Amino acid sequence: MQKEELRYLQRLAELYPTIGKASTEIINLQSILNLPKGTEHFLSDLHGEYEAFSHVLRNGSGAIRKKIDEVFGHTLSNSDKRALATLIYYPKERMEYIKRQEEDMENWYKITLYRLIEVCKTTASKYTRSKVRKALPADYAYVIEELITEKAEVLDKEAYYDSIVNTIIDIGRAGNFIIALAELIQRLVVDHLHILGDIYDRGPGPHFIMDRLMTYHSLDIQWGNHDVVWMGAAAGDLACIATVLRNSLRYANLDILEDGYGINIMPLATLAIEAYGDDPCTVFDMKGGSNYNKLEKELGMKMHKAVTIIQFKLEGQLIMRHPEFHMDDRLLLHRINFEKGTITMPEGGEYPLLDSSFPTIDPERPYELSPEEKEVMDRMSSAFRHCEKLQNHMRLLLEKGGLYKCYNGNLLFHGSVPLNEDGSLTEVEIYGEKYKGKALYDELESHVRRAFYSLNKEEMEKSRDMLWYIWAGPNSPLFGKSKMATFERYLIAEKETHAEKKNAYYLMLENEEVMDSILLEFGLDPAEGHIINGHVPVHQSEGESPMKCNGKVLVIDGGFSKAYRKVTGIAGYTLIYNSYGLVLSAHQPFTSTEEAVANETDIVSNRVAVAYTSTRRLVGDTDTGRAVRERIAELRELLLAYRKGIIIEKK
Repeated sequence: MQKEELRYLQRLAELYPTIGKASTEIINLQSILNLPKGTEHFLSDLHGEYEAFSHVLRNGSGAIRKKIDEVFGHTLSNSDKRALATLIYYPKERMEYIKRQEEDMENWYKITLYRLIEVCKTTASKYTRSKVRKALPADYAYVIEELITEKAEVLDKEAYYDSIVNTIIDIGRAGNFIIALAELIQRLVVDHLHILGDIYDRGPGPHFIMDRLMTYHSLDIQWGNHDVVWMGAAAGDLACIATVLRNSLRYANLDILEDGYGINIMPLATLAIEAYGDDPCTVFDMKGGSNYNKLEKELGMKMHKAVTIIQFKLEGQLIMRHPEFHMDDRLLLHRINFEKGTITMPEGGEYPLLDSSFPTIDPERPYELSPEEKEVMDRMSSAFRHCEKLQNHMRLLLEKGGLYKCYNGNLLFHGSVPLNEDGSLTEVEIYGEKYKGKALYDELESHVRRAFYSLNKEEMEKSRDMLWYIWAGPNSPLFGKSKMATFERYLIAEKETHAEKKNAYYLMLENEEVMDSILLEFGLDPAEGHIINGHVPVHQSEGESPMKCNGKVLVIDGGFSKAYRKVTGIAGYTLIYNSYGLVLSAHQPFTSTEEAVANETDIVSNRVAVAYTSTRRLVGDTDTGRAVRERIAELRELLLAYRKGIIIEKK
């Protein structure tokens, strides 16, 4: 036996100090392999739409309603099933509503408790008793375990369970118990959650989404470009901070910064009033903002213009610091003819500007911040870096997140794998070295982490700048376009200048050979694996399908964000991967929690089977199963070492 192997077995023996304990663990692990695989739930491009996200999380993209149908079949009417589903989604709110309508609450409690217990039994049946026990709410763990566990030794089961239920009602705990059961069902229906990027920007509640994810039992996150720019801002990168401020103003979401994260934007407001007091700033109108009065909207537009000019300056500084980014075509301020109010574009052509009043730009040094702008950004940097809640949310992204994930044979990422026009992997220069495919993802991800954790100041600053490149760089996997035409969309009317050419990846989505090569690049089996990603909304209203390449590629950005719904025609795609296969759901817009509670309305979803298996997939067929088999093999080695006397039992 090798020295390293013996040392490992000695450490394992500390956990399993006897033959009996090691044998018991082997039996337990072997039994786990034969359970059905847990349900995976995939969500993408949430863009701050907390209410819709919360509802989809509560209903498991239809998984809870499907479970109710399995349990009750035709023994319950559709209206009763709908009422039970709503109760499971919103137990507290629904009970408050029912108390105002129901005359015999004791009878309602009894019927409801029995129905919830039956759903709970079925939901828990695919897990080990140990795993279910860990999921139980502490206050009611023992009672719930009694109710959902078959007890062969009890002769009169009906009387036994009746006595427990009646006692719960008699002592006035029925309401609390119903909440506990509903939340347990929600937790058990979905075993693992995948968030495929873009939690932030556009919608009003990304901080609420992050709060919810902080407490979620099992998840991973693939960063989106909007998440990474927030990470850059939290790390103190000035270009990222300016971008976050501009996006918040553009979509009239200052409440996220002020109320959500307690970031004081008064310094920016003061600058905007001083610099643009007489400027109507009409080009910098805000999307949404219906709750703003006239004065608030006017101030918002001035702030919007002020921070946009600051962003252009800071991006210019960053691009000039890093010629290896190859983004000189985004240096536009020095191309402005301030006397004529025009700009000469890098690709040719002179265009009039929609707004040519730039009092804070020095034509001789167009990329230099004015003293007032510099002071604002210094204060903003301090506010972002020292916001405890924001930093906690960013730590969650770092702990649970990455640029990609290989999970149960599938490849998960937000944007695209940079490709050349012939379908080969694009080589991208990162600080003097070239990377492509998986190596590119790994290198960029390492820079995200160094931006927060590096002890070398120069390395940390370069990595923070790299966060901005991941947001807007032409060869960034998370952006995937030739340029981010922010300047042109604000200031040039001619649409031809707005064009952002997509990476060749998006032209290759139906090319099975190319998609197979990507799966192989990440070490996955093309015969079994899928590519699952978001980032570019699927235009269902125009007949576009989220399933590409005969179902091998699944694009699940269907437009959670209200800003996209005019072009998508729906309110988001989600994906469920259970023991029977992959099921894709297209969701209609969510109205409100209040309507869902009062009228039992659910998000109407069209479910499409992507791939069904002929036999149920078991835990043994998953990544977890492979890890379990490895542990079983190690424990067998430990048993052998015990029996040969190489390691002594500690009784």
